[in-house]
This record gives sequence, C-alpha cells and structure tokens, in this order.
Amino acid sequence: MKVQQSTSLLPYNTFGIDAKAQFFASFSNIEELKTLLEYKKHQSSLNKTLPLMILGGGSNILLTNDVEGLVLKNELKGIELLNEDNDHYYVKAAAGEIWHNLVEYCIANNYVGLENLSLIPGNVGASPMQNIGAYGVELKDVFYELEAYNINEGSIDKFSIDDCKFGYRESVFKNELKGKYIILNVTYKLKKHPVFNTSYGAINIELERMGAKEVTIKNISQAVINIRTSKLPNPKEIGNAGSFFKNPQVSKETWQAILESYPNVVAYKVDELHYKLAAGWLIEQCGWKGFRKGDAGCHAKQALVLVNYGKAKGEEILDLSTEIIQSVKEKFGVELEREVNII
Repeated sequence: MKVQQSTSLLPYNTFGIDAKAQFFASFSNIEELKTLLEYKKHQSSLNKTLPLMILGGGSNILLTNDVEGLVLKNELKGIELLNEDNDHYYVKAAAGEIWHNLVEYCIANNYVGLENLSLIPGNVGASPMQNIGAYGVELKDVFYELEAYNINEGSIDKFSIDDCKFGYRESVFKNELKGKYIILNVTYKLKKHPVFNTSYGAINIELERMGAKEVTIKNISQAVINIRTSKLPNPKEIGNAGSFFKNPQVSKETWQAILESYPNVVAYKVDELHYKLAAGWLIEQCGWKGFRKGDAGCHAKQALVLVNYGKAKGEEILDLSTEIIQSVKEKFGVELEREVNII
C-alpha cells in the first residue's frame, strides 16, 4: 500500500479520460482503508482539507478535470454463500468484485435473480449506489443488506433495503449520504426456485434466435449478453460509460401530447399517471445518433451512449451532453438527466 502523487486515472475509468489524481492509493482490506483515511486526516491537518474520492470500476464516471485530493481504489475481494433458507440463498460479495464475475458465480451455482443484470460494467459496490437495472430487473429486487464504513465515525454500519432509499438509478448514497460512507460489501437475496423474468420482448426474441430449448438462468444471461454486445460498445475498444442519460419519467398528459405528434414514440407505462420515455429514442429523433465532433461522439448503434473515440477531454463529452439535453428539451419539452456521475 503506497500513496502515489500525480497519478494518471486513464486505466481506471472506462471513458478513457487521461485525468490525474493529486494522491492515489488502493486498499484491499479494512485496515488498509483505515490507514489511508488516517493519512488523509494527517494531510488535511498540514494543508487545506483534502477531498476524498472512492473509485470502483470507473464505469459510471466522467472525469472533466484533474482530481484534487485523495483517490482510493476499492479492491476488496471475496464472494461467499452467507446463509440460506427454504426459498433463498444469501450471497455476500465484496465491493471491489467485478459485477459480472458475481453474476457468473451465481449462475454457476444456480442462484436465481441476477441473470438479467449480466454484463453490466462496474463493481459490486456501485450496484446499490446506482440501483443498477436492466431488462426488467433492478438491484433493489435482489438486495438484502450491505455494510459500509462511516468515514467520520470510523464504524461499520449495516443498511437494509429501506435504509438505502432506492429509486430509479438512485439511492441514499448518491444523495444525503454522498461522501459519508464507503460501501464494503453487499448481500443479495437470491431465489432457489426459478422465477424467470423475460418481460422484455428482446429476451424472448433472442432466446428463440439462440434455439434455446428451455428457459434457464444461464440461457437468459446469454441472451442478455448477446443483446448488450450487439447494441453497446465495448469500453475496452471505445471509451464509454454505457447509458449516459436516464430514461425520463413524464406525466400521462405529456406522453399523450408527444404521442399525437410522434405516434412511434417509445414509452413504457409506469402507473396510471406516469410514463417513462426511452431517452435513446428522444436523442435519435434530434439527429444525434452517430454524431461526432473531434473524438467526442454519440454512438452509431445506440444514441443513449456517448463515446470517446480516442483522446477526447471530459469537458468535450460533457459539452456534447449539454447540447443533447438542450435539443431534446426544445423538441419535446422533456429535460434529460445524466446517469453518469460528473467529476
């Protein structure tokens, strides 16, 4: 464990932005974390307050400047079956584990519930923070509890599903507790008896294309992987952070008004009063799909994904996102919200 100075974060963010951290270190156990937080406290007493940033897989951030303060890379590892009852397995995973590795572990052991969330980039620690979701399943559907380190108190606190205040790509850790806790591990409540979720038509179509003779969690996972790889760019090949914008929720009246002018609008009913619009469809209608300016662009296959074609700066991608937000608002009267965290 060594604190480095002026360290490039290029290898640690999937957008491939070459920003530098003033101080950088990684931790693989609680004692290392405590030591590094003491280092931060000591440095803060010598100089001005030293900001702290916890870095996981770097798959949901856009670095727009060099990062002042101490950046700590969470490398806590470990997956274990914590407990089981008649209907469920309780699987605990450390925050530094790669998310898809956890999904593969659960599928191999026939633990049901994570298969629709296959191939989502990032680490386990981000899953409750973002309330990640895909193909009809959200993290909150399989969440049991988590443990997090209280930075100010030095305690390890447990959070239940109610404590986390999950919303659409939201949690308490992105709002009132932002910067106050470091997620250490997450426990998932997974089913013993299969209840398959193929509510998204694309899954059924892909299962049929695969020639799957039966529906299994392994087949669902493979179908999701096939769909994602066909639509979304691989961050190892082209810099991106997946979906850059949230799908906006609007009133039924707003949806009906848009529907009158655009009968092919892609929308999903939330309840009797609200609809969720497909942000990718809105962006595409404004002509952004495939747009490129310098090395910053909007992906040619999925308008929801902004990309770095090489050496784009974070500010360039942020500026592009601002232009997209403005054009969608002008055309549809709907304001998009960024899903990616801007640093």
